[in-house]
Amino acid sequence: MEEKEFKTIDEQLEILKSRGLIVKDESIAKEFLLYNNYYRISGYSLTLRENDIFHELTTFENIMDIYNFDYEFRHIILKYIEKIEVKFKSIYAYEFTKLYGSTGYLNISNFTNEEIYKKIINKSNDLKNKLINDEKYLQYFINRDMPLWAYVDLFTIADVSILYSISLKEVQKNIANNFKLYANKAPQILKKFMHSMTIIRNLCAHGCRIYDRIFHQKPSLNKKEKSLLIQNKNGELDNTHFYGFLMIMKKLLSELDFQSMKSSIIELTKKYTIKMSYYGFREDWIEKL
Repeated sequence: MEEKEFKTIDEQLEILKSRGLIVKDESIAKEFLLYNNYYRISGYSLTLRENDIFHELTTFENIMDIYNFDYEFRHIILKYIEKIEVKFKSIYAYEFTKLYGSTGYLNISNFTNEEIYKKIINKSNDLKNKLINDEKYLQYFINRDMPLWAYVDLFTIADVSILYSISLKEVQKNIANNFKLYANKAPQILKKFMHSMTIIRNLCAHGCRIYDRIFHQKPSLNKKEKSLLIQNKNGELDNTHFYGFLMIMKKLLSELDFQSMKSSIIELTKKYTIKMSYYGFREDWIEKL
């Protein structure tokens, strides 16, 4: 495979200009390219060009708007996924210990998959040992078993989601009820919801593009929620963009937190020129969501 030739920032900018991009302030554009990486930035310009030629009157500022909006949008989403994570951990610890006691999580018989259980517990114990000199609350448990309500903070959102999925049915059902999910399939639905939150959390935490991202692992939505999705040109409902995940967040957050998140997104749309349809949002999303 032919090795790509190194391009200076000046050369990178000239490539963009040769493809029809209008650059009003070259010094700002060069700094933006240097700080944010040409290849990374190019992903945010895909909706502004066709066959590598930019649409008429497209400016470098248009790309910056999309890039900066997505950056701030990710941080809003990440803030509220953290609230979901803390809430889920707290409810999990509460419902589990109510049935099996403070250290019942150490009993493998309270789980359905020994291999997965050991993997998560070993990983959490390793983290405990790494943090023990820095976290005072861990030092209290050097020679004693930690109650689950303390131990749960060692789990990532993925860890606690997986642990939930291998917990016994009664625990799963009680936890799902706390999220106002009462159907027979509620435990499986909540499992899917938390898997979706893990996907979004990891993308946001690692600075990955959410704008116009196609999700192959689609969020699990009911019929009413699907009716609120944007419609493609072929008439099919689009459940491959971010909007479906936002509807899941609405179910997992408190009403107050969700409205706060929604308000933050609305304010962000006023700050930048952006088409929310590239996130899967319908034009009437503010009224419908």
